Amino acid sequence: MNQISPLAYVHPEAQLGDNNVIGPFCYIDRNTVIGDNNVLMNSVTIHFGARIGNGNEFFPGASISTKPQDLKFKGEETTCQIGDNNSIRENVTISRGTFSKGTTIVGNNNLLMENMHIAHDCVIGNGCIIGNSTKFAGEVVVDDNAIISAVVLCHQFCRVGGYVMIQGGSRFSQDIPPYIIAGKEPIRYAGINLIGLRRRGFSNETIGQIHDAYRLLYSKGVLSEGIEEIKKNLPMTPEIQYIIDFVSSSKRGIIR
Repeated sequence: MNQISPLAYVHPEAQLGDNNVIGPFCYIDRNTVIGDNNVLMNSVTIHFGARIGNGNEFFPGASISTKPQDLKFKGEETTCQIGDNNSIRENVTISRGTFSKGTTIVGNNNLLMENMHIAHDCVIGNGCIIGNSTKFAGEVVVDDNAIISAVVLCHQFCRVGGYVMIQGGSRFSQDIPPYIIAGKEPIRYAGINLIGLRRRGFSNETIGQIHDAYRLLYSKGVLSEGIEEIKKNLPMTPEIQYIIDFVSSSKRGIIR
């Protein structure tokens, strides 16, 4: 049974699962689907097109599946998909998609801290931590287990690799490759995310190989030459292949 405050509004066409808690002054629009065991504290807004999984926690002022802040948006029917077991803190805003991709996606087990924004058509993976007041422009992709500190500004179409740590207050308009620390001003490669990788159970051998991969990659003025050096000198483990694939497929170029 759902616990719905008499001071909340739930549209008759909204689809709710079981055992949800809907606090006072929440607003749930039509064309929304909410799974089981979610907690919406007071003053949470779930807009048209939201698709929410199970076990999520929404703090006061969160606004999910908002109309995109994109002048090309013409009212097309799109969605915002939220997975399971996310903690979405106060005043977080997440826009729904546009005709470009049709949906904005947030995966599972993420912590989205106070006042951060995810724009239209972004894809956020699993296990990410995103700090207070960080802002993602449209169509940003964040791979699993990334840690992005507070007040970070990310340009549209950028990609952030898995297991990275991005310094607070950073701004970037190029891709951040996996397993690294990115920081300073202007933002640049600042070494391997050593502590983060150890906490995630990466072996010393694997960490050493990742470090060698970036040493070889950045030793060349042309990234394609660095990739060839990696292929010649390192075993093709899943981690090394991920680095190669990420760099090779980058459309905006990676930070140096």
